[in-house]
Amino acid sequence: MHVVVLGAGVIGTTAAWYLLENGHQVTVIDRQHASAQETSFANGGQISACHATPWANANTPKQILKWLGREEAPLLFRMRFDPQLFDWGLRFLRNCTSARAAENLEKSLRVAVYSRDCLRQLRNDLGLTYDHRQEGILHICRDEREMASVAAATAQMQEFGLNRRMVSADECYDIEPALRQSNAKILGGSFTPDDESGDAHKFTQSLAQKCIERGATFKFDTKIMGLKYDQGRVTSVQTDAGTINGDAFVVCMGSYSPLLTKPLGIHLPIYPCKGYSLSINTTGYNGAPTTALIDDSVKMVYARLGDRLRVAGTAELDGYSLRMSERRQQMIVDKAFELFPNSGDRSNITFWSGLRPVTPDSAPIISRTKYANLFLNTGHGTLGWTMSCGSGKAIADLISNKHPDIPLTGLGSERF
Repeated sequence: MHVVVLGAGVIGTTAAWYLLENGHQVTVIDRQHASAQETSFANGGQISACHATPWANANTPKQILKWLGREEAPLLFRMRFDPQLFDWGLRFLRNCTSARAAENLEKSLRVAVYSRDCLRQLRNDLGLTYDHRQEGILHICRDEREMASVAAATAQMQEFGLNRRMVSADECYDIEPALRQSNAKILGGSFTPDDESGDAHKFTQSLAQKCIERGATFKFDTKIMGLKYDQGRVTSVQTDAGTINGDAFVVCMGSYSPLLTKPLGIHLPIYPCKGYSLSINTTGYNGAPTTALIDDSVKMVYARLGDRLRVAGTAELDGYSLRMSERRQQMIVDKAFELFPNSGDRSNITFWSGLRPVTPDSAPIISRTKYANLFLNTGHGTLGWTMSCGSGKAIADLISNKHPDIPLTGLGSERF
C-alpha cells in the first residue's frame, strides 16, 4: 500500500519509518527544505515520560488569572480576536477538573512510556546518535509550595508504577554537581532516572536518511494545499508542485493540522502554543549541567546536547506568529545564568521559537477519521519528542490493520 505522510517533523518521520517496517511504500511531504525544520528543530530536548502531566487541572485557572498581563509569565495570552483560541480555551477549561486531569494523565502516560521504550529499541536497532544522554531528569524546586506540588505529582506517578522519587537539596547537588555553582536556592525536588534527553533535530534527520535508504520518498520544498476526496475516501494531496495520489494518508502537521482537515469537516481543537528556546555554546566552560533538568519556579527545562546547553521555556498563545519578545528572551537568559552562571558563552547564544500543537486535554490525537483511508497523528503539545516513536508505531500499526501494542482508547478526535 502507498501511504502518504503529511509532515516531516519528528512525528511524521517516525511514522514513516514504522510504515516502512510494515512493508508499505511511503512518500513524505513537507514545505521545508529538509526534515525537522519547524517544531522539531530546537525544542527542549527531553524525553520526559515521567513528567507527562496535563496542563489542564483544577489549579490551572487560578494560576492563569495570576499570570494575566505579565509579560514574563510562564503562560502568556496575547489578547486578540481569535475564535480558534476562544473555542480551544472553553474546551481547555472543561478539562480543568481533578477527574478529567487524572483521565488525561493516564492517556498521556500510556503513549509517553511506550514511546520511550520504542525510542530505545529504535536507537539500538539502527545505531542512531543524536547527543542523547540517559542520565534521567532532575526536577528542582525553590520553595515549599513547589516542593508540595512536585511531591503530589511524584506520588501520582508512583501510583502508575513509574520510577520517580523525591530528593533533598544535597541529593540534587550530587545528581548534578553544576548546581553547586548556582546563585539560586534549591530546596530539593524529584528525580526520574529512566527519562532521557537528546537532540530531536539530529534524531529526525538521521532517521529520515534511514527512511530514504529503505526506499521512502521525501518531497521537500513542497507546500500542501489541500486534500481531495470522493465517496468517503481521500484520493490525493494537492500541492504547489502538483497532485500526489496514495492509498492512505496520515496527517502529521502539528499546529497546522486543523487548517488542513477543516475543509473535510474534521474539526481538530489544536491550538499553536509558542515556545522559546536558546542554545548556549558551552565550549571552554565547566559549569553546564549534564543531567537534564526542570526548574519548576519558571517552567523552564535544560538539556545538554554535545557542546550546547539547550534551555527552553514559556508558553505563549499568539496564533501562528513566531515573533519573539525580547523581554521574554532576556528572562530566559537571566534565569539560565542564575541557575548555571558558568555554563557557557553569554555572547554566543542562538534563539529560536516554535509552535507546539496543544489539545485541550494535553493528549495527542492518534486515530482513524470518518474517511476510511485518512488517519491522524498530531496534537502532541509539548511532548512531541517524548511521544514520537510510540505514536509513530501505533499509527503505522493502525494503518496496517494490526493491533497497536497500546490501546488507543480516548485518543481519537471524536472525544472532542
